[in-house]
Order: sequence, then C-alpha cells, then structure tokens
Amino acid sequence: MNDQPDSTGTSEAYGGGLAERLGGNAVVEHDTVRIYIEREAWFDTLRRARDEEGLTFFSWLAGIDWSKDVAVGDTVEEPDELDERFEVMCRLSSIENADAAQFITVVPKDDAVIDSITELFGGAEWHERETHDMFGIDFAGNPNLSPIYLPEGFIGHPLLKSYPLLAREVKPWPGDVDVEDMPEEES
Repeated sequence: MNDQPDSTGTSEAYGGGLAERLGGNAVVEHDTVRIYIEREAWFDTLRRARDEEGLTFFSWLAGIDWSKDVAVGDTVEEPDELDERFEVMCRLSSIENADAAQFITVVPKDDAVIDSITELFGGAEWHERETHDMFGIDFAGNPNLSPIYLPEGFIGHPLLKSYPLLAREVKPWPGDVDVEDMPEEES
C-alpha cells in the first residue's frame, strides 16, 4: 500500500496523483478517474496499481472499436477527425476505501495484441476471452482464448462496427418507428 491519502479528497487530486505515481495521463469526469497508459506499460502499470496503490479488486475489462466503417447504426459525424483504433480498458478498485480507477490503453487495429493480465487477476480470463471473441483482440499470455459466446468456426467479430448485423437488414430494428403527423381536427 502507498502512503498517499485515499480518495476522501477530490477525484481530480486522486486521479492526478495516481497518474503521476504510475505514469500515464489522468482524466476525471463525473468523479470517474480514467488513467490513459501506453500499451507497452499495460501489465506493469496494472501490477503496480494492485501492489503499490491497493487497487486489488478487478471489476471488468472491455474493448471499444473506434472505427470510421460503420455497417449498422449511425455513421461517424466527422470521420476525418477519428483515429481508428481499439481501446482496452479495465476497472480496478480498493476493498479498503473508495479508491478506484479505469485504466485505458490504445491497441492499434493492425497489431491487435496486448499482454494478458490473468497472471495478476484470475477473473480477467473470462473478460479477455469475451473481448477476443467480440473484437478479435489477442491477449498474449492468456491460457484460454477459446470462444466464449460464439460457436467454433464462427467467422467475424460481432462487436466490430464494420460487422454487418444481417438480422437488422432483413427485419428492421423494433425501435425504429415511422411516425406520421397527427390528423388535423375538423372545425
């Protein structure tokens, strides 16, 4: 554990101090601390967060596809402004106080590999399998990246924005409603 105060102060102070001690950049919005770190520092930073900062509770790990190519749904408003990439993020927290942070790193689409954190947090195996299944991101060192949702031999990764949802092409999304004008009242 470190000798720094816990988060009884402000989230901004906690996030800034955490980023300074671990390396990375802190962003605090709505009392949520996000620490952006380099992919090469992923494993070591999370190990240090656990061992030095007391963030021993692993909550979740997930991926995001930042893509200009959107097969279903709204298109990107300013595609020239978007840097296509994956982001992998996880949330760690303390079991002794309210300290918590999300750790986020960029994974290039043309080299979608990041170190597994299953050695640090056994519960991360399921989350890494899910992220691999849905986005195609490889977790180097994960002992079991077999499909968790998709059947063996399934082609594609359904949470990629470029993945076509054929069911929505055959049958419109039930939330899409064509609203007609109200009839005018006769006087």
